[in-house]
Amino acid sequence: MVTQRLPVILPSVTDELLSSWIGRHASFYEVSPLIMLRHCIPEIRSQRGADLHLTNAQEIRLANMFATKPSAIRQMTFTDMAQSSRRLIAVRPTQVCVNCNAGQEPVPVLRSQLQGWRITCPLCGNQFRNFDDHERASPFQQYLDTARLGEKLLDDEAKRGIKTWASPAGIVRLLLMRRIELPFPAEEELWRFRVLGKIIPELDHVLAESCTSFPTPQHPVLPLHLRAVLLAGVAMVHSGGVEMLHMLRRSTLALHRQRFDREAMPFFVRASQMRHSTQMQLI
Repeated sequence: MVTQRLPVILPSVTDELLSSWIGRHASFYEVSPLIMLRHCIPEIRSQRGADLHLTNAQEIRLANMFATKPSAIRQMTFTDMAQSSRRLIAVRPTQVCVNCNAGQEPVPVLRSQLQGWRITCPLCGNQFRNFDDHERASPFQQYLDTARLGEKLLDDEAKRGIKTWASPAGIVRLLLMRRIELPFPAEEELWRFRVLGKIIPELDHVLAESCTSFPTPQHPVLPLHLRAVLLAGVAMVHSGGVEMLHMLRRSTLALHRQRFDREAMPFFVRASQMRHSTQMQLI
C-alpha cells in the first residue's frame, strides 16, 4: 500500500500523543481525526487503539504519510510501555502542566497527561493541575515527598522496565484491594476500606468525607488530588519489603485474600530468590 505524503506537516511537540498530533492535522485539513488516521491505516478502529499499540508496518505507513521516522511515531505511542503498567493509562487527559501546555491552538495533548502514576510534569518538574480546571487541594500534602519516590518507581517500570523485588504497578493493585475492618461496617461503606488505608489511616476518613466511590485494581487511575497517597503507599511498601506485604495480607479475608495472594505471590518468590542469591554471594 502506497501512502502519499501530506503536503503540509505540522511539527510535533515534545512528548505529544500520536492521536493529538493526528488530530491537529485533521483540524488543519478540516476532516475528522479518525478519517485522517484511517486514510493511512484503514484497519485501525480507534485513535486510542493507535495510541496504545502500532505494528512496525503501521508505524512505517504513518511515518511516510507524516514525513518522519517510524521511531518518532513509536515514541508518540504507548507501544513500548510495560504490560504491567497499561492499566494506569487513562482513557482521556486527567492532568495538565500549565508551564508546558501554553501558547498553541489547538493545544497538544501530551502522553504524560494520560499517565495515571504521575503527579509532576516529566518535562519541567512542575506539579500537575487538574485537566478540567476544577482544582482541588490534596488532603495528603504531607506525603508529597514520599509520593515522588513512588512516582519514580512506577515511571521506571513503565518506561524502562525496571523492577526490583516487586512490580510497582502490581503494588498499586494490591493497595487498591479491599481490606477487612472490625467491627464490620455497613454494606454500603465496604468500598472505602482498602489495603492502602492500613498504612495510611487518614485515607478512610478522607473517603468517608469527600468520596462516593474509589478506583479499583482493574481501573487504578486516581483523581489527581488523591493520587499522592497511592504513590506514597507504593514507595512505603517497596521500601518495607515482604514483611510489610505479609502485614497487609493479614488485613484481607476470603475472596480478597485469594486475589491478594495471586497478585503478591510472584513478589514473595522474587524476594526469596534475591535473598538466597545474596546469601550465596556471602559464602
